[in-house]
Amino acid sequence: MNFTKLHYETLNETVYSATHKSGLRVILIKKPGFKKSYATFSTKYGSINTQFVVPGESETTTVIDGIAHFLEHKVFEQPDGTNAFADFSKYGANANAFTSFGVTNYLFSCTDYFYENLEILLDFVQTPYFTQENVDKEKGIIAQEIKMYEDDAEQTCMYNCLEAMYKNHPVKTNIAGSVEEIMKTTPELLYKCYNTFYHPSNMALICVGDLDEEKIAQMVNKCIKQDTPHGKITQVFPKEEETVNKSYIEASFDIPMPMFMIGFKDRIFGGSGSEILKRDILTSAVLRTLFGKSSSFYKKLYDEGVINKTFSAFYEYEDSCAYAAFFGETEKIEDVKKEIFSVIENAKENGIDKAAFERAKKVLCGQFMATLDSVEDLGNDYMFCYHKGINLFDYMTICENLTVEDAQRRIGELFHKEQCAVSVVLPKKE
Repeated sequence: MNFTKLHYETLNETVYSATHKSGLRVILIKKPGFKKSYATFSTKYGSINTQFVVPGESETTTVIDGIAHFLEHKVFEQPDGTNAFADFSKYGANANAFTSFGVTNYLFSCTDYFYENLEILLDFVQTPYFTQENVDKEKGIIAQEIKMYEDDAEQTCMYNCLEAMYKNHPVKTNIAGSVEEIMKTTPELLYKCYNTFYHPSNMALICVGDLDEEKIAQMVNKCIKQDTPHGKITQVFPKEEETVNKSYIEASFDIPMPMFMIGFKDRIFGGSGSEILKRDILTSAVLRTLFGKSSSFYKKLYDEGVINKTFSAFYEYEDSCAYAAFFGETEKIEDVKKEIFSVIENAKENGIDKAAFERAKKVLCGQFMATLDSVEDLGNDYMFCYHKGINLFDYMTICENLTVEDAQRRIGELFHKEQCAVSVVLPKKE
């Protein structure tokens, strides 16, 4: 396994990358002088991947909602009855895992014994052990987790907004699934998903720290058992209209103040890595310019007491969907919505403020540079980007070259009333 070295002069970052004979992509972001190290072992498999064609098969496989998250839980359990968390604790590592819409990631950070912890990481993720007994036991644990999400007003507000935006796409479904769905989980289904998505050629190992690439290569060669790449996994997503599923959705919770999420369903998603990254940075810059804490929109509504510090504007994207959203708490949701549309229409008609846009770009560049000082943030950001075909270290170049004309075009693409959905969570009436 031969590493290619690439140095980014302006960022002072060096990346070593190689491909194992199994197809596993191995990446080291070397950080000389750093005491802490971090590793992520991830697969391009998340909650939205409920329909796919297994390599070598011709028919589409459809699985239950929440199976990727269920699988993440079960991978930690080993055939000898132990749990990988106990193994990590012996070497002082802080280990965890998470499932998102598009990936499942297993990770650890440590200040000592990196290579011992790396061996644990690679071994346990490659050692699935699913029985009817341990699957049934896990159903109760995950059911409690789902109920906890269902009792969370903020989570409800978000998923209701996604349900309002999307009629068919699985992004509208809670990552953990529903209690009814996860009760259908079987060892056979877990093994099918595992064998499809947890092959090394669908995975990436990303290490960040003052580490030695040859020692990492030795550990990968020792621990990765497969010696040939997997075939291509074909992802299948249902047809989705450009317009929203419904324009308004409402729920009630025992909360002191109403909360909202206003989403704009993006008509444009996917493309090459550089296209996706540019769209992400550009949209973030537009949102910061028009609605950030230094914007006239924010200052006006905050000073009037219409919004508080919970207000945020953000952009989320996967290969198969994307949306911009506004979240916050207010007693005057309709006023916030009207003001958002007023700002958008004004920007469409009169243009975006160039100086404010340039300031937003500088803030985003500053935030990006800050991630380079955190092994965890850098490792996670690089991991998410890798699985979307994005080179994270193109960020600064793309951001600096964005123009006001790009921003103007993006505003016209993204913000349309027929692509807008509003989710509201109101306090329960006494």
